[in-house]
Amino acid sequence: MERILIVDDDITFALMLRTWLAKRGFDVESVGSVAAARTALAKGSYSLVLSDMRLPDEDGIALLQWMSGEGIAAPVIVMTSYAEIQNAVRSMKLGARDYVAKPVNPDELLKKIREALEASAASESFELAERSARGERTEKAEKGVRGTRDSVEPLNYIEGRSDAARQLYEYVRLVAPTNMSVLVNGASGTGKEHVAQLIHRGSKRAGKPFVAVDCGAIPRELAASEFFGHVKGSFTGALTDKVGAFEAANGGTLFLDEVGNLTYETQVQLLRALQERRIRRVGSTREIPVDIRLVTATNENLEAAIVRGSFRADLFHRINEFTLRMPELREMRGDILLFADFFLDQANRELGKHIVGFDAEAVAALTRCEWPGNLRQLKNAVKSATLLASGDYITCRELPAEVTAATPAAPSFSLRDPASEEEQIRRALSAAGGNKSQAAKLLGIDRKTLYNKLHLYGIE
Repeated sequence: MERILIVDDDITFALMLRTWLAKRGFDVESVGSVAAARTALAKGSYSLVLSDMRLPDEDGIALLQWMSGEGIAAPVIVMTSYAEIQNAVRSMKLGARDYVAKPVNPDELLKKIREALEASAASESFELAERSARGERTEKAEKGVRGTRDSVEPLNYIEGRSDAARQLYEYVRLVAPTNMSVLVNGASGTGKEHVAQLIHRGSKRAGKPFVAVDCGAIPRELAASEFFGHVKGSFTGALTDKVGAFEAANGGTLFLDEVGNLTYETQVQLLRALQERRIRRVGSTREIPVDIRLVTATNENLEAAIVRGSFRADLFHRINEFTLRMPELREMRGDILLFADFFLDQANRELGKHIVGFDAEAVAALTRCEWPGNLRQLKNAVKSATLLASGDYITCRELPAEVTAATPAAPSFSLRDPASEEEQIRRALSAAGGNKSQAAKLLGIDRKTLYNKLHLYGIE
């Protein structure tokens, strides 16, 4: 049975919440202060912590900091009547899984609790795979085995809390342990390679090589050599034997970025290698068996490319056993400040700065920008502003002009035309970053009506 610790000095509310959760199968305890929470967490193991932000002795931030210092990994959901963005961002940076405002919607809270517990279980699986991978690499090093390209850069990221981000990472956790070929489809700057690395780390191949190839950067005449390797003297410039990407990734994951840029001839060679699971170096007659898990990425519409005749349909079906669509940043508008604050922490470390955050005008500019360059553009904008900032907070003066000049008109929504009702609802949800209450306001309807229409149209 999952154990939950409630930290709230409102005795009546805590008792009601404790009783309600107990009826749903949880083992629940409650305390009324940060000091009491520390004592309870030090004595016992809990699956999740529900903590109020304002407590009589300290606040929820102090509890998160203490848990982090003690290495207590239980997910935390912070509850507060003071739903301020800066506090939400700060608590999530310190490890909070989620942030909900009082009065708490019971069904919404239960959903967040279950998501947090599932994510915690998945995280433990990822960590076990990582420990196994580190152990295997250490063993190889001790035996003097020379690695090729089997290292994966440490993942430095934060998961968004919007509906679009949650769905993406849920799909990643589902597909990662399988051996399915995954096509990651998304615009430039959305983090496709990051997701490919997550898939590798969550798979049974985590201790094996992860090899990334940028298909858009390979000269046509060298494509076969890059993928399959070559033997010395096989062509002008082949001064030594070379191991290709397939061979280097043997046993692990091969990631092909911008796969839509491959020439038709290279697509034929790639398809043959994937079908036969054998490759032959350029200039060699010896076939080499390979065992790889393929993850590809593109910002193109490959189905349209098939119609144009520039991409092979049989290769598309071979690489597309499962598709992940990367949401654009404007679809995760509720996460923009969370990502911005995360990138600010990175920039502070890299530049030796100590910027605290963003002032109100900068926050408004960040959240209204459309971010055509997605997370990459946001990261660059924050880093540049961090370098220029001279005070404690980043202001609009330090942000790039394309960010501060972005003042799109407020979107207009109407449900008067039944033929476009579903599309209007989807647009409103996107504009609100998945926040259903905000979407209902944009549509001019109440939350209950919106939920009924979501059910009617089968919108998640």
